[in-house]
This record gives sequence, structure tokens and C-alpha cells, in this order.
Amino acid sequence: MAIKCYSLGAAQEVTGSKHLFEVDDRLYMVDCGSFQGKRHESDEKNRNFDVDLEKLDSVILTHGHLDHCGLLPLLTKKGYTGNIYATPATRDIANLVMMDSARIQAHDAEFLAKQARKKGEKFSWKPLYGEVDCIKAANQIVSLSYNRSMYISPNIQLEFYDAGHILGSAFANVTINPNPKHPEKETRLLFTGDIGRKCKPIIRNPATNMPAPDYIYLESTYGDKLHDNHDFAMHELERIVREACARKGKIIIPSFAIERAQELVFYLHLLTDQKKIPVVPIYVDSPMATNATSVFRVHPECYDESVNEAFLKHHKNPFGFNSLKYTTSVEESKELNEKEGPMIIIAADGMCEAGRVLYHLANEISNPKNTIMIVGYMAENTLGRRIFDGEEVVKILGDEYPVKAKVERCNGFSAHADYNEMIEWLGEIDTSRLKKIFLIHGELDQQQGFKQHLEDAGYKDVEIVEPGKEYTLK
Repeated sequence: MAIKCYSLGAAQEVTGSKHLFEVDDRLYMVDCGSFQGKRHESDEKNRNFDVDLEKLDSVILTHGHLDHCGLLPLLTKKGYTGNIYATPATRDIANLVMMDSARIQAHDAEFLAKQARKKGEKFSWKPLYGEVDCIKAANQIVSLSYNRSMYISPNIQLEFYDAGHILGSAFANVTINPNPKHPEKETRLLFTGDIGRKCKPIIRNPATNMPAPDYIYLESTYGDKLHDNHDFAMHELERIVREACARKGKIIIPSFAIERAQELVFYLHLLTDQKKIPVVPIYVDSPMATNATSVFRVHPECYDESVNEAFLKHHKNPFGFNSLKYTTSVEESKELNEKEGPMIIIAADGMCEAGRVLYHLANEISNPKNTIMIVGYMAENTLGRRIFDGEEVVKILGDEYPVKAKVERCNGFSAHADYNEMIEWLGEIDTSRLKKIFLIHGELDQQQGFKQHLEDAGYKDVEIVEPGKEYTLK
């Protein structure tokens, strides 16, 4: 049975994950994410991606980040009516992310229309999809828990295993032609989605108990980089907060609303309890982060033992403490601009491309007392990447601002495994049947370095996936 695979996104780039495999003239898609980066270029890619809906049988969703689920509403708007398979937690997270994306697009359309009218220009940009399309996509999600198998077609079986990346994230193990009488005829594909790290708070370590795969589609976001260890990251967080408080400045933390925001709250709570940082007001200024925290509370099946101990057995809340406030209204968000530091503001979007963080950056980035703390990956051509790369002047919401705030990078809080951690994970799973590793979800320089690291570790058949190129598996 010939199996054809190709990628429409996250091939030699990090965003827009869309990977397809074809069996018996039927298509199956793994993830359907939005591109993030240069506005015009990303909009073109998002608006014009093309999949043969007549052949598309099923969609498998590894987790609920925008670059993995953000175009599902557009897919259903185009006419896709089939099932979308996800873990229960991913279903709930993706619902939040998709709806938030629709609202941001509607807000952007209104903002850009006003700007065009002021300039006397015509305005024709429209959102990719609206809230109705998100509801339609949500209605097509079929939940599948970890370590349970389901036939998604007569000859294709799907199992999810915990990827340890964000709440509900999963490795998608796909078995093609599963016949107990003829296991030698099976082909197993393992799509990692994004691989998490060991010993992170809240969620469990990446699973290693999946069946031996023949082919692995392996992420490579940090394929040529090493993260700081946890103790050093905590020390850096403590230092940054202490120094900013001494200057009586504000710390602006652009953060993904899901997982990263909750982890930061967890860490700040810990440092405050240990009296390692002063008691200062901490604001989570993101309605989606607030809603996502509520989703965390109803999915204890994803927690690691330490959070289970605190949350379930002793009824402590790992996501809230006295100096912490979740802001919801626009008025509350605007009031933060008038308040004096020191304070910490955690705000979405994590790459500084949308959301309330843009307004906080516009208000605070030119004040040398303040700190911009980068705690996650910033894709190429995003505002967050330009700030991280040290540009002296950046454009925010159409206006230019000199960057005078101190820019700090706290590298130990990434939700992606680095190359050592991924190679360690590969060494812990069963690779007795492994024929080939395909590298996806990484910038080319990271993938080239990772390919070399893998080959040095003994994995000889490694290929960097080219966008749109068809690969035939046997």
C-alpha cells in the first residue's frame, strides 16, 4: 500500500502546521494552523491554502495553539464537513483559540477600516472567518482521550499520547492497515506535533509508551539550540523581577495565553511564597488566558503529580494568589497604563502580533525604567522577534516607537524541547522499526543543525521536509 505525504505549512518554517498523508486516494490532514509573521504575506498564505475537500477524509489536531488549529474554521467555511479528532482538553483549548482569533480579526478589520477612512483610501480586507465558522468547526471535533485507539477509517487507526507541550497536546500515532493477523503489513506514522520538556510544572512529561513507529514527523523548533536549565531560569526570573522593582518599572511579558501564562503564574507564586521576589501586583491581562485557566481547572487528567497533589488533594489553587489579578474588561486593561510601577503585566499575544500586549508595548517600550521580558519562541518577521533581535525602533499599531526599555530573555521556560531533549526522548521510545525521520516545524538553519545532531546520535535517515514536495512511504 503506497502512502503519500506532503506539507502545506511548517515545512522549513515554524508556523502554519498542515501535514497531509494520502491512502487509497483519501486524504488525512494533521493540524490546520495559521501562518504568523509579516501581515500581508501571512494573510496571503492563510487565505489561499488549498486542499482537495472531495478527498479529505479526516483532520487530526495535535494541540490547540493557533499555528496548529487556527485555520480549522476556514477549512469548514470552505466546505469541509468531516471529523476533526482531538483530545478533550485540546477540543476546549482550540475552541477558545479559534474564537479569540475570529474576534481579533473582526477588531483588526474595524481598526484598519477606520485608518483607511481617515486617509481617504478604499478598504477591502475582510476577516478569514467569523465566530459562526468557529462554532461550526467546534461541532466537528470528536474527542479521543490519551492511550485510546479509534478507527478513523476502515484501514486507519489513531491513538493519542501525551506530548507534554501544552494542556491536551498529543503525539498522533497513525497505524495504516491495522490487521492483527498481519502486523508485518502495518505502517505506523508518528506525528509529534510539538514536543514538550521533562519536569515542567502542571502537565506531564512527554510520553514514551507509544508503539514503535516506522516514520516520525518530528518538530525541530529548537533543533540547534539548548535551553537554560530550570534552576537557572528561576534564578533569572528572580533577578529580572528584583532589578525591575528596584527601578520601580513595569515588566511586560508577552505570553501565549495557554500554558505559558499559567506556568508564569505558577512560578511567580512560588518565588513570592519563598520571599525571593517582592510582593508586587501581577496582572494577567488576557481574557483568553483567564478563560484558558478555567479550562485547566476542569482537565485534571492532564496534570502531573505535583499539581494533582496541590490542586486535587489539598484544594490549593496553583493559578491564583493574593497579589495576582486577572483583568477581563478593556477598561481594566487601559487603567494599567495609568498605574505606576513596579508591577508585572502578562499579556497575549506571545509573538506580539495581536492582542492587548500591543497596547502595553506602545505605552511602555520607550521608558528605560521598564522591562520587556521574552519567555518564548518568536517567529521570523514578528514584532516580538524584532524586539528580541535588538531593533532600536519598532512599529506598533502603525506608529514607530524607540525601544528604550530593557529587553531580557528568560530562555528556560520554553514549552518546546531543545535538541538534546528531543534526542533523549528518541532514545526512550521504541525505534526498532524506524525507517526515517522527517523534520518539520523549524526554520531551515535549526533543521540543518538538528539533522547533524541526529546523525551524530546514530539516526542516519533524516530528511528536512520541503514545502509541497510529495514523499512516498512504503
